[in-house]
Amino acid sequence: MAKYSLHLAHLYGDLLNTYGDVGNILALEYYAKKMDVDFNVDVISIEEDFNPDDFDISFFGGGQDYEQMIVSRDIPNKKDGIQKFITDDKPMLAICGGYQLLGHYYVGADGEKIPGIGVLDHYTLSQDNNRFIGNITIKNEENNETYHGFENHNGRTFLGNGEKPLGIVLSGHGNNGEDNTEGAIYKEVFCSYFHGPILTRNGELAKRMLLKALHNKYPDADLSTQDSLEIQPTF
Repeated sequence: MAKYSLHLAHLYGDLLNTYGDVGNILALEYYAKKMDVDFNVDVISIEEDFNPDDFDISFFGGGQDYEQMIVSRDIPNKKDGIQKFITDDKPMLAICGGYQLLGHYYVGADGEKIPGIGVLDHYTLSQDNNRFIGNITIKNEENNETYHGFENHNGRTFLGNGEKPLGIVLSGHGNNGEDNTEGAIYKEVFCSYFHGPILTRNGELAKRMLLKALHNKYPDADLSTQDSLEIQPTF
């Protein structure tokens, strides 16, 4: 029996799972097992309540425009819960469409402006007859970590107040192809356009999220063993 337990909310996991992004959950499960953590996952979808107090960590993936439109109509009902989850400093990973829907709005490939919930201060525009596609490498200058992934997105996201980039682009396009940023960090929310999935190729980030969730849930526990877990480099 594991010494610790964590509960993950997979937001709209039945609708938003392009490019195998559910692999991020598999990566979290893998590292959680190494950390002696029992890891439980529940999908929270359309017309279902999201109680942030029931969960320690969350994942919000991406989808095609049709599925994202469906989610955009439902997610305002979960805005208060998501806002509290973020305010409580609980770790969340948002990829592509999930990243966009946390912001103020995004413009779809057909030019339609789709509202987000505005819990983060970014917005996303579209490109005409173009996508950012290919391998991408970024560096987070605060923790000196380098992340590798694959991007495939039409959106061009611009960060706002309180948001820092997940990393500075070393190769590839990133958020918008203009300001050399990729992804966003706000409190314990990590956003990115990385597929791959990001956590299977960048275990340091998975470890960071799990440790934060454990410190939140078990503030008096000695987590030195978990903290010392060695992550094998991808490259």
